[in-house]
This record gives sequence, structure tokens and C-alpha cells, in this order.
Amino acid sequence: MSTEAVSSVSARILLVEDDERLAQLVTEALRKAGYQVTHCLSGLEGEALMRTQAFEVVLLDGHLPDKDGFDVLRDVRRDFAGRIVMLTARDDDIDQVLGLEGGADDYITKPVAPRVLMARIKALLRRDAAAALPESDELRFGELLIKPSARDVRLAGVPVELTTAEYDLLHFLAERAGSTVSREDIMQGLRGIEFDGLDRAIDARVSRLRKKIGDDAQAAERIKTVRGQGYLFAKD
Repeated sequence: MSTEAVSSVSARILLVEDDERLAQLVTEALRKAGYQVTHCLSGLEGEALMRTQAFEVVLLDGHLPDKDGFDVLRDVRRDFAGRIVMLTARDDDIDQVLGLEGGADDYITKPVAPRVLMARIKALLRRDAAAALPESDELRFGELLIKPSARDVRLAGVPVELTTAEYDLLHFLAERAGSTVSREDIMQGLRGIEFDGLDRAIDARVSRLRKKIGDDAQAAERIKTVRGQGYLFAKD
């Protein structure tokens, strides 16, 4: 049985969504695909479950009764080891920005298309499975050191604190150092979906990465923008 098949059967998913009709549709689709699903209706209950139970993936609505989903994300992100996917209002850019800046691994606009939902979850689980494989090589670029086996990043010996999504993007680009990587390749590699030409999540994440690794946003030397093509992670 493939790693993906094992992950699909064993993966535990928490759905925090107060729209009961939508939650029922999503829960049924996930269970039919072999996932173990727990559903709750409020932010406080979702946060309590995330702190007391283990989940590989949490689907967290951004706007919930009693405690906003973005507040839940902010309060649990540092302690919660699983993946967090924000469910956001359609075409609401501020929701996407709040989620990504708060440390969400991905976001999905509502209403949720089951095919898109499954693709996103599978992509997240594949990344976790790959990260679990033995890996001893280090990636060093001047004062920047990346240790994939420990998911550890250091700049001049000082640990760099990254969200899971930021680390995944950094590692993805660093592995392809010296080559221009398109936004399409990044979206497909990290999220398992095609780039629609409008999504600005990758650009926002690159901007935050540059700040954290000491790269000048106005004249980037490490993660360079190649106009009309994508990004180039410089080797030297």
C-alpha cells in the first residue's frame, strides 16, 4: 500500500465549521475518502480539541461563534503540530492574508469543492510523509543553513522561526537553487493545485521569508524575483 493510501486511511481531521449543512457535506465526503473526521461548531470547542487530541489536519472556519477562527489560529499555532487549513469567505482577500500571516498552512474558499478539498489535504499529507523520511544532508547558502531532517533553519547560527508553510516554501526553493521556479511549479509542488494567475499567497509568503532570512525586500539577493517567470533562489 502506498504512503498516500496509508495516510488517507489513518489521517485524523478536525472540521471546525458552524454551517451545519456545509459541515455535513464535507464530513460525508471526507469519510467516504477514508479519513477519520471529528466535527464541532464553535471556536472554543475547536481550540479545546486541538489542545487535547491529535489531528493531522484541521479545517478551521475563519468566522465562528464565541471565538473567531483567526483568533483560534493565533492562539494554538505555536503549540499545535498538525496542519491548519483556513476556510475563508469567497474573494475575501483579508481572510486569506489573516490566515497566512497567522501561520495557516493553506486556505480554501467556500463553498468548498470536494475535489479541491481532497487535493489540498492529500498534498499536505504527502509533504508530511516526505518530511518523515530519513534525511541527513544540509543545505548551506552563506550564513543561511537549512537542516531538512530537523526542519531547522539558522541564520549566522541563530535559529530562524518559520511557520510550517514558510519552511516548506523555503525548502522547496532551496532544493532548486540556481534555477528559476515558476509560481505554477510552486503551487503544484506545495499545494497540489494549478496556479490560477490571481492567487497572491506565494508572493506574500516569499515577502515574509525574505524578512526572516535577512533578505532585502527592495533588492533581494537570496530569493530573487524573475519578472514574468517566478523566483530564483541564489546559490551564493
